[in-house]
Amino acid sequence: MIGRIPITDISPVVDCGQRPAKAVAGETFEVSATVFREGHDAVAAGVVLTSPDGQRGRLRPMRELGPGTDRWAAEVCLPAEGDWLYRVEAWSDPISTWLHDAEIKIPRGMDVDLMCEEGARLFERAAKAVRPADCPSAPVTPGAPARAGGNGEPSCGHRAALLSVAATLRDDNLDPRARLSIAQLPDTAALLEAHPFRELVTRSKSFKVRVDRRRALYGSWYEFFPRSEGAVVSAGGMSRSGTFQTAAKRLPAIAKMGFDVVYLPPIHPVGTTFRKGRNNTLSPEPDDPGSPWAIGSEDGGHDAIHPDLGTIEDFDEFVTRTRELGMEVAIDFALQCSPDHPWVKEHPEWFTIRADGSIAYAENPPKKYQDIYPLNFDRDPEGIYAEIRRVVRHWMDHGVRIFRVDNPHTKPVSFWERLLADIHTTDPDVLFLSEAFTRPAMMRALAKVGFHQSYTYYTWKNSKYDVESYLSELARETSAYLRPNLFVNTPDILHEYLQHGGMPAFKIRAVLAALASPTWGVYSGYELGENIPVRPGSEEYLDSEKYQYKPRDWMTAEREGRSLAPFITHLNLFRRAHPALQELRNLRFHRVDQPDIVCFSKRLPGAYDPATRRHGLGDVVLAVVNLDPHHTHEATVDLDLPALGLDWNAEFVVDDELSGESYRWRQSNYVRLDPHIQPAHILTVRAAPR
Repeated sequence: MIGRIPITDISPVVDCGQRPAKAVAGETFEVSATVFREGHDAVAAGVVLTSPDGQRGRLRPMRELGPGTDRWAAEVCLPAEGDWLYRVEAWSDPISTWLHDAEIKIPRGMDVDLMCEEGARLFERAAKAVRPADCPSAPVTPGAPARAGGNGEPSCGHRAALLSVAATLRDDNLDPRARLSIAQLPDTAALLEAHPFRELVTRSKSFKVRVDRRRALYGSWYEFFPRSEGAVVSAGGMSRSGTFQTAAKRLPAIAKMGFDVVYLPPIHPVGTTFRKGRNNTLSPEPDDPGSPWAIGSEDGGHDAIHPDLGTIEDFDEFVTRTRELGMEVAIDFALQCSPDHPWVKEHPEWFTIRADGSIAYAENPPKKYQDIYPLNFDRDPEGIYAEIRRVVRHWMDHGVRIFRVDNPHTKPVSFWERLLADIHTTDPDVLFLSEAFTRPAMMRALAKVGFHQSYTYYTWKNSKYDVESYLSELARETSAYLRPNLFVNTPDILHEYLQHGGMPAFKIRAVLAALASPTWGVYSGYELGENIPVRPGSEEYLDSEKYQYKPRDWMTAEREGRSLAPFITHLNLFRRAHPALQELRNLRFHRVDQPDIVCFSKRLPGAYDPATRRHGLGDVVLAVVNLDPHHTHEATVDLDLPALGLDWNAEFVVDDELSGESYRWRQSNYVRLDPHIQPAHILTVRAAPR
């Protein structure tokens, strides 16, 4: 229903307010709405926040985004975790209406005394409306002596300042322009902004914002297979798996590269029935370990540790060591079973039975996964839910606070909504990453019902148009509920861009992911430039680690200069040093006159200066990236300087994080990028010395 002052198109709102928008503690986001009224009288708007404990905050003023747009917005930063509420309030602004008319009439000598008297009465009413709780003991005087409140009321600086304006407007000994000027002072405007005089106040309904811990938005992920670290593979003999103890030896190197999350593919027992061999063959050798996603054997199911990796105590020690190094463990949560999983015998009703009496294995024609049985969530849904909930809480009890969920789009959305709400009720710090490479509607629905992060289509976005349009979509259109995790590669996805682009391609994709998104991820082997597909046209790796042990000589590669570990370290430490890169919604692309180069910026404004009514420059990062891994390109970069917090005619200094050089830039700037030497400029912005 439309109120007296219409308030429409409020944002951020998810599913008409049925589900909360998302933020993290300390994240800045915009609350906006369309506010208007009949006729020509002025309106204004503000935001009121309510904390999780029910405390209502002060009104925060909104500003019109452009003259005549009727679109109002305010930057909001919620300081603590929990479920917050916000609402938009709009009102008629009689003083602004009067001032608009007075600035036209009084300089022309039209109705001077009448206009001044009407203005004086408005300021008197505004003074009366100031609440005692808002009154400072010291007077606030916009250009005139303060006057104490009348009628026995206690002295109030704000009230006195408004009464001073009224008195000046009535002073017919002053020139009319002088009488008007006091109402035009910046101090008067600031006072009215802090204590607006409101009529016909209209309030929207309240909308929820769920504020999570910061890791839900910001972090660098590293994926590796514990069984490969410390594994022994001999050409003619038996292979031997790595363990949690040998894998823990890799953790210091991962921490040194600046990663925050260590993600482990499934660590559970692997079935033997229809076990896959090397390169996804159906004829495994006796010592082939099989796919860890074929979960379950006589050694246990989803709540068990693969005996080759060690014991649950070994896992606990691995989690503890990861924490000691300042990182967290994320484990894979794959709701599927091998034919040998205990659930198959104990609960055959949880699976789909085919006409011949067999259990249906997973298929995505023409792909077949004979070693995997998917659960049928429509058969005994309560029994399946209870068991899965138990498994999640089992791993939570062992220190896991992040779950990467495999193929959640193949399970009912309603199941995830229930489970994630259940976990959030008792453990709001537990996070879930959705690995759903599927249609946009499903990806967005999973995000809306509670997944804290989502895999994206980033891997397949390589052209300038795709990079700019898709990353802009993630930063704006879906940012209220879908937080992207830009993985540059996965055990399943080796894009042709990496297959054919060499090390420059690996650097380019890392720069884009690490700087454009607050969360990004790397699957081990990326730093070595592993790029050989199993066959032309395939995105599967040759000798995929999904089906075999793959020990790597990290130290030799780095010593011989064949590793991107120093480059990745540089990116991650740069991200930590620049809070602008830890935000999602501040991504802005800038015009470049060449189809193989993109430029984007991220800015976190500095403190607000009441005198100038502007924020300081703050933390500003610019990235200029050559998307062509084969050829050098030159271009002119045209910057949207106001988006950087600068005037259009500003001259400033940019410092290149990669080369160490500094340049003096203006609005238009020449760049030349050789992908084999330096595929990108990573620039910080500072004021030019006078």
